[in-house]
Parts: sequence; C-alpha cells; structure tokens
Amino acid sequence: MKNKALEVAFEPADNTRLANLCGVLDENLRQIATAYDVEIARRGERFSVRGHLVQARLAAQALQHFYDLAGEHLSIDTVQLGLIELANRSQASHSAPALLTRKTELHGRTPRQVDYIRQIQEHDITFGVGPAGTGKTYLAVASAVDAFEREQVERIILTRPAVEAGERLGFLPGDLAQKVDPYLRPLYDALYDLMGFDRVAKLFERGCIEIAPLAFMRGRTLSRAFIILDEAQNTSPEQMKMFLTRIGIGSRAVITGDLTQVDLPRGQRSGLGEALQVLADVRGVAFTRFLKEDVVRHPLVARIVAAYESHSATPAPTT
Repeated sequence: MKNKALEVAFEPADNTRLANLCGVLDENLRQIATAYDVEIARRGERFSVRGHLVQARLAAQALQHFYDLAGEHLSIDTVQLGLIELANRSQASHSAPALLTRKTELHGRTPRQVDYIRQIQEHDITFGVGPAGTGKTYLAVASAVDAFEREQVERIILTRPAVEAGERLGFLPGDLAQKVDPYLRPLYDALYDLMGFDRVAKLFERGCIEIAPLAFMRGRTLSRAFIILDEAQNTSPEQMKMFLTRIGIGSRAVITGDLTQVDLPRGQRSGLGEALQVLADVRGVAFTRFLKEDVVRHPLVARIVAAYESHSATPAPTT
C-alpha cells in the first residue's frame, strides 16, 4: 500500500546543483526512483516522492545526498555506484583495503566486496562466486594490479576456459590464442581501465602480463605470479585440479565464476562446483559468495538476478 507523497525541498535553491542532481532529461532522478521503487516528481526546487513509506524516506535521503554532491556534474555511473554505497552504508567497513591502481577511488562498494579484497590479500587461493555484475572479476584484476605495483609478484597471468567456442574454433582464422581472444576481452578491458593502454601494452611486451586460454596452463609451474582463472564454472573437474596444482612459490590465485551460467555439455560436472566442496575445509583457501545485493551495475540488474533466482526456485507446473 502506498502512502502520501513525501515533499523534499532544497533551500536556498541552487539551480546548478538542481540541474546536476536531475541529470540530462532527468536521468539521475529515474535512476534514484528505480533503485527505491518510487515515483519522483519535481517542481522547481521541490520534489515529491511517492511510494511505500520506508522506500520513499530512503529515496528522499538519497536526493539530499546527491544534492550535496551536485556542485559538480553527476554522471549516471556516479549515481548508480552512490546508490549501492548508500544501500550498504550501515554495513560497510570504513577500513576497506586500499588498492594501488590508477583509479584512486577504487574500493569495495559492499561488505562482501570489502571482505573479498581482504581475503585475496590474506590468502594464497581465493574463490569469488556469484552472479554477473558483482565485481568478482574486476576486483580480482584490481588486486592483481595492486600486488604487481607493490612488487609482491613479478607477473600477472589471466586465464579462462574456451568452452563457448567448442569445435567452431577450427573455422576461425589465426592460431589458438587469436581464436580465443574475444572470450578474454573482458580481462583486457579491466587491465586497460586499471593501468592504462600504453602501460599494459609495454608489460605485455616484457612478458609481465600474460592472458591465455586455460589449455596453455598444463605442464607449467607458476611462481611469483598473480593468477586469475575467470569463468571457472566452465572448467571440468580435471581442468580445475590441473589449474590449482600449477601454483608455485610466491604466487597467489583467484578463481571466479557463476554456477548459474554453466556452458558445459549436459551431464558434465563443473570443476568450480566440485572445488567448492572438495576445498571447503582446506586451510589457506578462502571463499566469497556474492549475492544479488552485491551487483554494482544498473539497479535493474539486481532485480533481474532476483527474478531469475525466484523463477528457478518455483516448481514447474505439472500437466
């Protein structure tokens, strides 16, 4: 049941702040309304927030928060990330680990993200498992960059299985590395974002950064390296064991994946799912299980994840 609209007024009115708060064509207001499932109407410096009372009050607080920040332009990304931080403000730790990358503002946005970064820094092997958009891969790459910049490791190695391509790889031009390159693109993008294109290119030339399909890991021992296995839900149990036994002295590994998006042939068990059971009690191995509340993309992404979770939990109708 909806309650009477809450009125929010900013006085004295600052037209620049009001314009920045609303965004182009009121896009920022729509982001806030979507996040709290309310309706927001504006007339001058006065805003009307209509919805369930608790949500309307939270939305009103968010309006005040962003108005205070609106002395400068507010991008959609800034608003979306700010909404996530507001939702987790009562739980998030103020002593979140700092990561040394070119993005000085980078930090965990939710309590589980903060714990994830801490676990990566304190354990030799860390698993990050959960839905898309929770930052598990990006924060792993950021942690790798941090360890490299602090000279804790000598190399960054990023890998993932090339399951999606299957037999179709043979029809693509180039060698195997070139054929699987499109599947590794998210890892490239994270590196460019965190270190800059020119620096990443130079480190590739020097062999300090390596991106390769999982098949290239067999037979190697990786020492003084930060290794990330992405999309690990698409490994077989044999591949997962092979990867975990590649880790050498002075190395750290992060394994990320989403068990709801397995692309393996029907009936084949995921190496990630098995590893979570086999290694559950192994000392030195850490686990972070992200939930829909940790999604740091568009507010609708968290609702989409929740809708699919609800649908999966509902028994199929019988005929």
